[in-house]
Amino acid sequence: MPTTSPPPPPSFLDGVRFAFGTLTVLPVGVTRWDREAARRGMTYAPMVGLVVGGCSAGLGLLLLLLGAGAPLAAVASVAVPAVLTRGLHLDGLADTADGLGSGKPAEDALRIMKQSDIGPFGVITLVFVLLAQVAALAQLYGDSWARGAAAALVSAIAARLALTLAARAGVPAARPEGLGAAVAGVVPVGAALATALSFTVISVALGPLFGAQGYLRAAAAVVLAAAGAELLLRHCVRRFGGITGDVFGGLAETAATVTLLVLSLGR
Repeated sequence: MPTTSPPPPPSFLDGVRFAFGTLTVLPVGVTRWDREAARRGMTYAPMVGLVVGGCSAGLGLLLLLLGAGAPLAAVASVAVPAVLTRGLHLDGLADTADGLGSGKPAEDALRIMKQSDIGPFGVITLVFVLLAQVAALAQLYGDSWARGAAAALVSAIAARLALTLAARAGVPAARPEGLGAAVAGVVPVGAALATALSFTVISVALGPLFGAQGYLRAAAAVVLAAAGAELLLRHCVRRFGGITGDVFGGLAETAATVTLLVLSLGR
């Protein structure tokens, strides 16, 4: 009988295409959709944050240059990640809130999360999260254009770094199908930690833009964002039996919000 040879290991570009094709609407042309490609793609997720955050900061700066005020620049910077993801992370946050808020057993909660409508817990969570993000960014842009732009960039990196950490080995999927099942447990713990360290260093390098003790503030923002996402991740694993694509969205938005709130504190 003829035997089929295993597919070759995914290339760097395969991983990049997987990351951008899964986490954004950018037409990158995903060439492989398997566990090995997912491993590389989720390891590279913070690279997506660099691009999304750069676009977010760029639009905010453009509006400031054209004479807009800090609040409008903040709204634009919050809108860009939503547009570039078709709102999937926000939708995931809302669905996760509905599932957790239902208080029902895992199977019923997962069924609630799969429904197309958004319940009261999801609506309330979305409102407060978006208000917090806009308010924090408005303050940061009001302090200086550089501080606001850097915060938009760092928050986007932290949001995608939360996804890399959530896709580490040992974290199970709640369902046998869907995005959660495709990427759950694909990133070796060592690779996840190395990625976290690398992108934390990149974020901390922007520290001088955040004023006095800027290095410490940037480091604290990324670390606390990862900690907040980790707490939510563990709670979701306990409640649902694992992670889903919706949970990934909730983790990203949680990390982004914590980052902005920490960076907005102090002067």
